[in-house]
Amino acid sequence: MKLFRLIAGLTMALLLAGPVMGQKKRDLLIQADKTFAIGEYFNAIEKYKKAYSREKDRTKRLLITLKIGNCYKMINDTRKAETYYSRVVKQKLTEPKAHLFYADVLKENGKTALAKAEYEEYLKSEPGDLMALIAYQSCDSILAWTKNPTRYQIASVKEFNSKFNDFSPCFASKDYKELYISSSRDGATGSKKHGATGQSFSDIYITRLDNKQKWAVPAPLDKTINSMYDDGTPWVSPDGNVMYFTRCRFDKQTNLGCQIMMSKLVSSKWSDPVAIPIAKDSVIIAHPSLTDDQLTMFFVSDMLGSIGGKDIWKATRAKADGPFGPPENLGEVINTTKNEMFPFVKSDTLFYFSSNGHPGMGGLDIFKAHLNSEKNWVIENMKSPVNSSADDFGIIFQKDEEKGYFTTSRLEKSLGGDEIYSFVLPEKRFNMTGRVISELTTMVLKGADVRLIGSDGTSLEYKTDSTGTFTFKLKPETDYLLVAFKRGYLNGKLRETTMGLEVSRDFNATLVLAPYEKPIELPNILYDLAKWNLRPESMVALDALVETLEDNPNITIELMSHTDVRPFRAMSNLELSQNRAQSVVDYLISKGISTERLKARGYGPDQPRVVDAKIAAQYDFFKAGDTLSKPYIDLLPKDQNKEIAHQLNRRTEFRVLRNDYVPAGKPGTEVDGQQQIINRGLEELQQGKRKRIKDQGTGEVPPVKQGGVGGTSRMEKMP
Repeated sequence: MKLFRLIAGLTMALLLAGPVMGQKKRDLLIQADKTFAIGEYFNAIEKYKKAYSREKDRTKRLLITLKIGNCYKMINDTRKAETYYSRVVKQKLTEPKAHLFYADVLKENGKTALAKAEYEEYLKSEPGDLMALIAYQSCDSILAWTKNPTRYQIASVKEFNSKFNDFSPCFASKDYKELYISSSRDGATGSKKHGATGQSFSDIYITRLDNKQKWAVPAPLDKTINSMYDDGTPWVSPDGNVMYFTRCRFDKQTNLGCQIMMSKLVSSKWSDPVAIPIAKDSVIIAHPSLTDDQLTMFFVSDMLGSIGGKDIWKATRAKADGPFGPPENLGEVINTTKNEMFPFVKSDTLFYFSSNGHPGMGGLDIFKAHLNSEKNWVIENMKSPVNSSADDFGIIFQKDEEKGYFTTSRLEKSLGGDEIYSFVLPEKRFNMTGRVISELTTMVLKGADVRLIGSDGTSLEYKTDSTGTFTFKLKPETDYLLVAFKRGYLNGKLRETTMGLEVSRDFNATLVLAPYEKPIELPNILYDLAKWNLRPESMVALDALVETLEDNPNITIELMSHTDVRPFRAMSNLELSQNRAQSVVDYLISKGISTERLKARGYGPDQPRVVDAKIAAQYDFFKAGDTLSKPYIDLLPKDQNKEIAHQLNRRTEFRVLRNDYVPAGKPGTEVDGQQQIINRGLEELQQGKRKRIKDQGTGEVPPVKQGGVGGTSRMEKMP
């Protein structure tokens, strides 16, 4: 675990001071505690182990075992930390924090179920620990995020990585062909080993992309930048001429804190770095990231006013070469009582950071933070696969793109220690394949005109071939209307959307067009016995006919009402059917359909239904082509079958009378009528878009509506 994360250290070793013991044994433990306190966790391990070997008391040995586990946790050797914490927990040391520390490393090691149980055990004794409760609740999120990862694709960049810690990349050129990384690999400027990690003190390295798109072996910057101390986490201005980075200083007895240093590129060489005056020595000021204009700097600190261990702060200035004003803590929405670190600034209103205090997957997780319209920060976990059960931090982006690099300590395919991974969010691809068929025959329709219009202004045309098929490419975050036209058929349409879809998808659509040549039944038009008043459910069904008439503005229709052959006493079947047909016409007029386009006619029992293939498939006692006349029904063997036949005869239909209707003062061609549909569809799409903008943040999505009664439209989503 590299020093720039070690500055987030938990105060664990001194938390559990042991009781008084013999002088020599006590001196050993005191020395180990002091070594831990100055951040030399690696060196502290051997001192604790020596103290353990001299100790005979069981309880005292368990306390030392816990402290050894803390050391391994701090150097990010979570597997060994798990081993030591497990010993303490199994031997029932009466220290509640042991369960918490054990749960934390179990979670980092991907053992979520076991971690959840240890959090539960800890919360029994410490129910008010909010951070522990958040960690416990996040166990359920880990399972969900791992099972349903985001679309980001990640990969270890072998050219960057060594068996040592390699972390916090930074672009150093506008074309993204130069990259700075921090590393504790062999060959560092200082000759001493770091007491916290057992590795070299970190330096800043540069690597370049060659003509074959391969990164060169990283080379250290010169000693102007790299010192005998830890140097790393750089930020470089867009023009490549200014660099800010972190330097952490130590001596044998004292943690001297961290500073942000600044250097300028002069004649292709970096100038001697100067410290940015933000706080006094011994305070941590680290991890700089600036806006492109260099007027705002985000950074990490534990200075007075911090909410947790390490917080993210910002400072602003009036000009790029001027002094920064007083630092400002980003507040409790960003900062928790734990640690928030490694900011990467995209703009004044958008940045990324790592935290082990917000609900996450393990150690440090990477989060996105943006300012909403109310000027409040909104936090979003980057989830799997960017985040893992281990530490994930130090993310950078190519400008205006969802690609870049980040650091992770995950064990999969690791060369050792922290590694740098690439990430990219691949473009979402949506394809629509469909066909146009006849409602009467279910055969495909050749030569049908298909139009696709989108809420983004898309307008595409396609004419079906002999297979009746069509294809379109769809865009992400767009609502669509699909319309099909063919002479002699009612127009058909359907709506689809890619709004909110997180993965690529293929859509399979079927547009079913109804031919003029056959009357079209209106389903669910219901009346009470011997009455013609429309029931409420009939009105809902007729709204689909209203839509059909609006989509086919050049047709006029006859509403046809039929009764069965049984007479009514109050009036003739013919009169009853006429009244019923007129009730439908009256309803359509009330919805804005012109009287000129509608004709009501009751046929009574004079036109019994002819059984088609669909009815024959539904009822095995009918055959296609049978006419449900009175003599036919009388010969049916069962009363139930006779009643079904009567029900089939009681129906309301419409048929097209004309397809060249021209309203007074309106365009009159068929093409004009088609354009009216498209214009109306565009307006509907824009209304949906405006509603979505108004409801932004609520997750509401306008429902997908299908076509009217003049043919149906079917849409299937293929994985």
